[in-house]
Amino acid sequence: MASWVAAAGKVPSPTLAIGLIAVISASLFVVYDNARSFDEAKQRLQLVARSLDAEFAHADASIKQAALLQRVSDFDRSLLATPLPAAATGQTDSLSAAVEAGALGSFTLSVDRGATLVGIWGRGLVAFAAALAVFVLAFRRRIVPSMPSPGEVQRLKDFVATIPFGVAMWTRAGSMVVCNDHYVARLNGGGPQIGPGRSYQDAVKLLTRGGYIRLVNEGENNRILELHREDGSCLLIDERPLGGGGFVTLVTDITERKRTDLLLNAIQEEQRQLARRYHEEKLKAEAASRAKTSFLAHLSHDIRTPLNHIIGFAELIGQQTYGPLGDARYRSYVEMIKSSGEKLLASFATILDLAELEGGRTTLHEERFGVDEVLVAVTRRFSAQAGRAGLALAIGGPCDARLFADRFCIERMLGNIIENAIRFTPSGGKVTLAAYAARDGVVLEISDTGIGMNDEQLAKLSQPFVFGDAAFTRAHDGAGLGIAISRAIAELSGGRLAIDSSPALGTTVAISLPARGDASTTVRAA
Repeated sequence: MASWVAAAGKVPSPTLAIGLIAVISASLFVVYDNARSFDEAKQRLQLVARSLDAEFAHADASIKQAALLQRVSDFDRSLLATPLPAAATGQTDSLSAAVEAGALGSFTLSVDRGATLVGIWGRGLVAFAAALAVFVLAFRRRIVPSMPSPGEVQRLKDFVATIPFGVAMWTRAGSMVVCNDHYVARLNGGGPQIGPGRSYQDAVKLLTRGGYIRLVNEGENNRILELHREDGSCLLIDERPLGGGGFVTLVTDITERKRTDLLLNAIQEEQRQLARRYHEEKLKAEAASRAKTSFLAHLSHDIRTPLNHIIGFAELIGQQTYGPLGDARYRSYVEMIKSSGEKLLASFATILDLAELEGGRTTLHEERFGVDEVLVAVTRRFSAQAGRAGLALAIGGPCDARLFADRFCIERMLGNIIENAIRFTPSGGKVTLAAYAARDGVVLEISDTGIGMNDEQLAKLSQPFVFGDAAFTRAHDGAGLGIAISRAIAELSGGRLAIDSSPALGTTVAISLPARGDASTTVRAA
């Protein structure tokens, strides 16, 4: 008896509560089953009695008593039929009923109590057996030790020691099974206090000392936390369930990764700011370029009309239509006014052309023509000018290529470049015009042996109204728009213009144009 008491004292309270609930449930089931079974038997008895009353109310003596009893058995085998003496007619209890069988007299129908009780007790035994099984399972679940055996603990310790980051294994109740040195090193100096059997709460307190934890993700199979400490370090804590009911904690130092992420975020933010500023400056530059182009176009239109008047009146005065001028010097002055006006008119015409090209208002009249024909025509046009400058103007070999572009614009582009080459090449030099056919286009090349330019001068040359050097402005005429107009024509035709130059060695201008201009030399609207 004492052993039973001692054993009961070792049973945990939750287990006792589970067992008590199971017994009470089984008892309630037996009570309910007992009442339900007898109630169903009573209802069945009354149904069968009414049916037999109606069937044997007019039975005659020819029906044997055994046949009547067999008829009752056919209705329900759990009911018993016995002859009822005349003196006892009407004396029945709640589980029996009298049946009138005509000439055969009266019979008593009663419930077979033994069979009914056997069913009730059978089901009751099953219910109490189930309650006992629940109690045993709960008791075994509580008394089975959750800690592995010493041998298993040692094998786990050897295993986690090989893992290069912090690992700790816990039981279902939150007791530590094993951990490695990396995990102990993350405990803010609380390593000696942590070992097998210590609680999960103690470890969390040591980990979070002087910091805070932020939940990153929580799912069915794991929970990820970030531990941020005052010293700037950051630990990633990954908790995952184990098959035996416990769980494992993985601790990784992600301080460097966090710093890298912060640096990358800062760089990306700076790049976004730079991109935004670049976009704003680009919009401002495009707006300024459009404003400049519009200004030049309007200015050229507004100035060309009075210049035409000046040139016309100067020519009229020079012809002395309304009488002599008097002094011979007036005639030379009028010629200077006329030539200066014509030069100024040509400059403004060039500015207007550049404004229309840059503004996309120039329509290209495309046609298919041979490249060699254009080179020959341009060479003939500038041969006399090159001869007066003491230069040799040569043409390369034939390329037999054809272009689909605006021939007038191509000739004008080549003419601007050749005119610059002649202008800045000393006497005795050479200017060469050549063309090279490729599978996807044609390259036009103009090279000279002139004074050349350095990198700074080349950078300035891409801007309109800028000469390669200040000395050029004093020694040579022009608005400095030849290269700008040529570049605009090349780009409008779907090509590109590139310049390579070295001081005292000369300059080479290469223009690449597509072989088919139907996809690139379309008409652009303003």
